Parts: sequence; C-alpha cells; structure tokens
Amino acid sequence: MNISLSKAKRNVFRSVAILLVSLCCAQWTLAASEKEILGNLAAARPDLNFEFVGEAALPGFFAVQVKGGPLLYVSADGGHFFDGNLYQITRSQFVDVRELALNDTRRDIFAARGTDDLIVFKPAGQTKAIINVFTDVDCGYCRKLHNEVPQLNAMGIEVRYLAFPRAGVGSDSYDKIATAWCSDTPNETLTEIKNGKRTSTSVCEDNPVAEHHSLGVSLGVTGTPAIILMDGTMIPGYKPAAALAEFLGLSSIN
Repeated sequence: MNISLSKAKRNVFRSVAILLVSLCCAQWTLAASEKEILGNLAAARPDLNFEFVGEAALPGFFAVQVKGGPLLYVSADGGHFFDGNLYQITRSQFVDVRELALNDTRRDIFAARGTDDLIVFKPAGQTKAIINVFTDVDCGYCRKLHNEVPQLNAMGIEVRYLAFPRAGVGSDSYDKIATAWCSDTPNETLTEIKNGKRTSTSVCEDNPVAEHHSLGVSLGVTGTPAIILMDGTMIPGYKPAAALAEFLGLSSIN
C-alpha cells in the first residue's frame, strides 16, 4: 500500500515537473519570438512604433500593432508579415477574429472611460442607451447623423462624441474639430461647425483630439461616423435614428 502510494506521488510530481518545463519553454519561446519580431520590424522601419500583442489565432504567427496604424500578423521568425482581416471559418459563417477580440476591448474601455473629454448630448429625461461616436466635421454622413441627435435624445439615447479627423492630426479637419473641443460651449460650436456656420478656428494646446484619433485607430475605426455601443459592438457608418433605436431595442419616435 505504501509502495503504491509512493509511486502515485512520484507520478504526480513527474506530471507537475513536465507541466512546469512546458510552461517555461512556452514562455521562453514567446519571449524569443517577441524580441526577434520587434527587432526585425524596428530595423526595417525605425520610423514606426510597434507593440507586441501576442500569439495570433493563426498558428505560427504573432500579432503586432503599429501605433497609429494597422495590426500586423508576423511569422514567428520575424521574416514575413501580412496585414488585413483574419477570418475564422465556422460551420455557419466567417468570423473576423480581430473584430471579435476588439468587442471585448471596446466594451472594457468605454465601461471605464469618463466623459470629461467628450462632447456629450444628453436626453432631457431618462437615458435608456448610450452610443459613442467617432466623428469628423468634414464628413457628410457625420453631419447627417448629427442632425438626428435631437431625435436620438428624444428616444432616450445619449450621444457621446469622440474626435476622429479622417485627414489626420494637423490637418484642416483637425483644426476645425479641435476648435469645438477648445470652445467654452463645445456642443453649440460643434453643431455650428458641422452645419458650416463657423469657419474660424481656435486650437488650444491641451485638446484631446490626437488622443481620440489614436484610440479610434487602436479600436478598429477606419472611417466616420463609427458608432460604438456600450457592449463593444461597432456599427461602421451612418444609421438613421430609427434604425439605431431599433438596434438598441428602443421604440422610435416620429
């Protein structure tokens, strides 16, 4: 009996040891791949900033985020990469792997994020739903959506704006939208600029537009308007107020 128990213990210790060695090897391999991949990328493009994300869903590849740019899928030896969408093939559909992961990231970010640096249009009564909108003042569909903000508010939908000048930081679009964020009356100024009623610009140094733009890129925003719900779902492009309300499970008001 004692001999049997001793063998059992030895088998447990052996299994634990093998597991620990496997974990250590895996961590070492991951660290080695990270170092080699980032080293190769930086050597080829020292003007870019690369952030190692981790193993990709595609075996033998790792995900690397270019700051302010696309997500790259890089081979373990750091010799090759591709960008674009990676899809998982299921029995019923193709699933965008990055979009699936970004849903959780977006949900967590907006659950923890305050509204101090956002331009918010609140309903007069109870807030029944919230949409976070990356917007650009020179975008026609952004203006169309903005004209429907009163309708959205009337249905209990709070609209939280983040700035996303499509032409990039330092562009004319950046100056225009930064003017709204720098204004003492940001809601009114944003509306005036979107409606073409204000042409002068005034950019303050501590505006959050560049940070918003960088955040949008990291969350998969490529165009405007980009509507992100509090559950992390992103709706790219314009949707009429009634369609948004229906999507959110609310009744529309004519």
